[in-house]
Amino acid sequence: MRCFGNGLGKEFYADYHDLEWGIPLHDDIRLFEMLVLEGAQAGLSWETILKRRPYYRKVFHGFNPHLVAAMSDQELEELLKDPGIIRNRLKVFSARKNAKVFTAIQKEFGSFDRYLWQYVDGVPIVTPRDSFKEVPAKTAISDSLSKDLKKRGMSFVGSTIMYAYMQAVGLVNDHLKGCFCS
Repeated sequence: MRCFGNGLGKEFYADYHDLEWGIPLHDDIRLFEMLVLEGAQAGLSWETILKRRPYYRKVFHGFNPHLVAAMSDQELEELLKDPGIIRNRLKVFSARKNAKVFTAIQKEFGSFDRYLWQYVDGVPIVTPRDSFKEVPAKTAISDSLSKDLKKRGMSFVGSTIMYAYMQAVGLVNDHLKGCFCS
């Protein structure tokens, strides 16, 4: 059994479930990628974002946070005309803003990975659920992470987005009981 991604023509979604969701991630580039994508997803379906991920990788310099932090206003304005991404001004400009904070956190902690994983003492929270109705939208940990990132100047990092981010990068594993990934 698979928690999600079983639909025909949605192999990309099944691959995301099988190979990424709930699996601990420790690569700063990928951690930044998921941070940008989770912010872009706000108010939309995750499927919408996953379909656009290859294009996001292209226009956001492979999600290298140093390159994204250096993007000019003109580059970001051009992206607002591009149908390959979600053309929301706040979301597009937040990628650069968040990249600047991300790189500052890297300097302070040695890596974003070290900063992030301290929230779970370096060990994923594994909570197999009977149904997705049992999965919380946010937790005290996502509240704390969100509050700190906002204090540092990030946007699109509310507690609900941060809980989804924690699931995406494996700080939390909420695979359903019976799923081959649980």
